[in-house]
Order: sequence, then C-alpha cells, then structure tokens
Amino acid sequence: MTVTLADVAARARVSPATVSRVLNGNYPVAASTRERVLRAVDDLDYVLNGPASSLAAATSDLVGILVNDIADPFFGIMAGAAQTEIGGPGDGSGRAGGEKLAVVCNTGGSPERELTYLTLLQRQRAAAVVLTGGAVEDPVHQAAVSAKLAKLADAGTRVVLCGRPPLPDGEAVVAALAFDNRGGGRRLTEHLLSLGHRRIGYVAGPLERTTTRHRLEGHRDAMRAAGLLGGGTDAAGRPGGGTGASALPTGGYDEERLTVHGPYDRRSGYDATLELLRREPEVTAIVAANDTVALGACAAVRDQGLRIPEDISVAGFDDLPFSVDAVPALTTVRLPLFEAGARAGRLAMGKETPPPGGIATIAAELMVRGSTAPPRA
Repeated sequence: MTVTLADVAARARVSPATVSRVLNGNYPVAASTRERVLRAVDDLDYVLNGPASSLAAATSDLVGILVNDIADPFFGIMAGAAQTEIGGPGDGSGRAGGEKLAVVCNTGGSPERELTYLTLLQRQRAAAVVLTGGAVEDPVHQAAVSAKLAKLADAGTRVVLCGRPPLPDGEAVVAALAFDNRGGGRRLTEHLLSLGHRRIGYVAGPLERTTTRHRLEGHRDAMRAAGLLGGGTDAAGRPGGGTGASALPTGGYDEERLTVHGPYDRRSGYDATLELLRREPEVTAIVAANDTVALGACAAVRDQGLRIPEDISVAGFDDLPFSVDAVPALTTVRLPLFEAGARAGRLAMGKETPPPGGIATIAAELMVRGSTAPPRA
C-alpha cells in the first residue's frame, strides 16, 4: 500500500501543508516540527513525489554507489570502475541515452549513514544501488539494511553487492560479488610460514567488519594448520578464538596478544605495530589488514631502527597501486578491484547475466615481493 502525504501528516500530528513545506524546503518551519515530520517520513518510508502508485514504482536515472571512504583507493577504484559502466560511453553529442547518473555516497564507515543513504536513494527511486566493501556485523543493523534493500527491490531498484558477502536473505539482491578474503589471508600467512616465520604479529581492521573477520580467520587457519594455534573458540563459537596456553599447547603463539585491531588507515598500522613490538620484541613478521595499514607498519619498523625484510617482514592486502612502488615493494594479496567494480556496474545496469544463485566468489592472488624474507636468526 502506497504511503501518502496525509499518512505522514497524521503520523507527525501536523497538517499536510506543513509536511509539504518541510519536504520542499520553501517555507520556514520550527525545528522541532521539522524533526517530527522527517521522523514520520523515515518511519513510514514515504517516497517523495510518489503519491501515485505508478510513479512510486517507476525508477529514475539515478544509481547510488555506497563506499566507506572515497579517499581510500580500495573503494575509489571499485566506485570509479562501476561508474564507468553505469555512465556508459555516450556518443559525444551530449544527449542522454541509456546512461545513468552515478552518485557516490560516502558513509565514512557509519552504519547510520549507510541506512540514511539507502533511504534517500529509495525516495529518489534509484534505478540501482551498489554497496561496496565489508558489512557491519551487527544483527540489528543487518536486519535494517535487509529491510531497506527489500523495499528498494520491490520498487524496481537493482541491488548489487561488490566486495561484500551475501545477505542471509538475498532475495532483494541481483548479485553479490564477494572477495575470497579468507583464502587470501590463509595463503599470505602460509607464505610467511614457508619462509620460517613463527612469531607473526597481525594488525587487523575494525572488529565489527566482515572483511576484518574473514582475513583474520584465514590467517589463523594457516597458523592452526601449522600446529601453532590451538583449537579453542571465540565468544561467538568460531574456531580459533581461544587465548593463552590453553589455545596454544605446542606453538607458543598467543593469537590475542599478537593481534591488534584498528581502523583501515596508515596511523593504525603505525601505532599497532609499535604495540606489537612492545608486546613481543621477537616478532619476525607483521601482517597488515590492508596495504595502507602496511605502509604505517613499515614506517613504525623503520622508526625502531629495524630493516625490512632483514629484521622484520611486512605484508599487506589488496595490492593497491602504490604497493609495488613501496621500498621494498610490498608482498600483498591482489584483489581485482577494478574488474569487480566494473562487473558490479554492468550487473546494476542489466548488461550482464547474474552468476548462478546470484553469488560469485572472486579469487585473491598472492603477490610475493621484496618486503618478505626468511626470519632473522
């Protein structure tokens, strides 16, 4: 059933004219009244310019691309590639054809802002929405996102996930393109283990992100397979969550003590590496949550008077463009960010057939470079 302006007015306990003034912004309204009207709009999922069901069901030429941080190359590369496919090549005439207007929505990693953008895109009857990067592992937020995406899909919006795991109820999603973060994390640590490293520090991303958990699980899977990690479980019942001697009867690897969480930025890599070196001065390798974090880790290692890789090896994840230009070049895990973003754009535009079951796992490739070598004697 279509929500009308009158429904919003009744919910907010104001007149329809007041609701119109708030939404059009063409007449001064008291702040408290404005807040009440906007809250009613959110509660009822009122679609602007959509009192007629035929209009509400129609989609516009707008496509939303949600990113955590457009300044982060991880998101910028995917968003740019998706935008290229969404915008279309054009014919040089300046006339609009089948192209869409792609708008990048920068959430800043805020779950609340993510929901706000989804609501705004729903009101604008977006033709498609592409959500990039890992999801927040909070059941309440996940349920809210699923509800928003279901409403978008019901109105004809094509929803694509890029670099994000599938939703438990994925009926609203055209396709979910998920990176093999676990496999990449496992292969990266296996490489370090093959070089003889046993005391490996890990600079992880934010605790609540799926990307953080999956990459860390891959790392710990490799440590466990090498006999360096016990078989305990964490608070959520996942393997490898034990701490202390009970988790590490043979290898002496304290997974919690040698793991530090923080944002996906250079400062986090720097501070976390100093903390790891303080906790375990004999650490011989640092695995970073991504390449940007790895740059901070490299700076911290050098500031301690240590050499890379002669004293400490450093490895990253993503294979961002600058990783090969670092000195020494960064060992990392390559994710095909541009290819994934372009594919997400084509799926959003209906230019490509969705994968079987709507889910595709994108492989990660180990890139061995000069920042890793055998541990110091």
